[in-house]
Amino acid sequence: MAAHRKPRQRSLGGHTVRTAATFALAGAATATGFDGTGHADPQLTPEQVKAKVNKLYQEAEVATEKYNGAKDKADKTQENLEELRDQAARRTDRLNSARDDLGSLAAAQYRGGGMAPSWQLALSADPDEYLDGAALAERVGSRQAADVSSVRKQLLDIERLRGAARVELGTLKTRQTELKRHKKTVTSKLSDARQLLGRLTAEDRAWFDTAGGATGHASRSSASSRRGLTGPVSAAATADAPNSRAAAAIAYAYSKLGSPYVWGATGPNAFDCSGLTQAAFRAAGISLPRTTYSQINAGRRVARSELRPGDLVFFYSGISHVGIYVGNGQMVHAPNPSAPVRVAPLDEMPFAGATRVA
Repeated sequence: MAAHRKPRQRSLGGHTVRTAATFALAGAATATGFDGTGHADPQLTPEQVKAKVNKLYQEAEVATEKYNGAKDKADKTQENLEELRDQAARRTDRLNSARDDLGSLAAAQYRGGGMAPSWQLALSADPDEYLDGAALAERVGSRQAADVSSVRKQLLDIERLRGAARVELGTLKTRQTELKRHKKTVTSKLSDARQLLGRLTAEDRAWFDTAGGATGHASRSSASSRRGLTGPVSAAATADAPNSRAAAAIAYAYSKLGSPYVWGATGPNAFDCSGLTQAAFRAAGISLPRTTYSQINAGRRVARSELRPGDLVFFYSGISHVGIYVGNGQMVHAPNPSAPVRVAPLDEMPFAGATRVA
């Protein structure tokens, strides 16, 4: 490790914060893979670490939303596969029963012999009774033919179901491979971020946290950041909501302040960004799709100037982050692994759009 430089003082947003005793990364091979090379990183200040971690978290969130979408599709494919298999099993049971019935009828005919109808008529003591019986036999024969036709149709239906199940199984395997790829990307990005944060001193990490974590602005005061962690009471936000469903979603989001961010989580004790919004609106009786890029199309698009409490607000050009607007330029959202569910300003990230679903 290179020697620490003597710290110098600077002002950030009216507050004097120690410039990081810049920690040396020179001489150690980089583990974060920035620029795809194996050379040593230069010395990084806390602000530079913050920028890099912010970028890693944003890239991880893009991968997380892709993972969420792939998982949603994989889950539905699994359900379809199980339903097809259940249908095939039920129809196979009915087919076996029909086959048993046909087998019993064939055995009875064999035991009864195959006497020609003319001889049966000649030998019958009661021709009228014979004729009645012959008519019944003809009807039974027609029913038997229909039963055979039904068995053939059932065989074709079962083969069709099994073919559809094979297709679904192939689709499921493809989506499971996609899941693994996105999961690997997410865990890699988050691991890189943890390694960078692990090189901060305790004092620098405290500054990092009070500056709003990876997505916050360093110019904000620590008091403002602490308010972002806990948030004000939800009464004002719910009172301003345009309807009861929007109010219910806001109330749910406020009730989850402080819950940890866990990628892929949909509650009730941990969330990623779209998992929080989905859970909040589910509590309000509204079904939202799983991912940010699907949620933005789940309602009516509104301009930023038209925002009302309860609107979904989206960020970044790839629509990779979402929160719930609560009024006064604020939202409730699940930021990233370094910050729990909190109240935050909309300008914390690049605004991409908004949707009204309630």
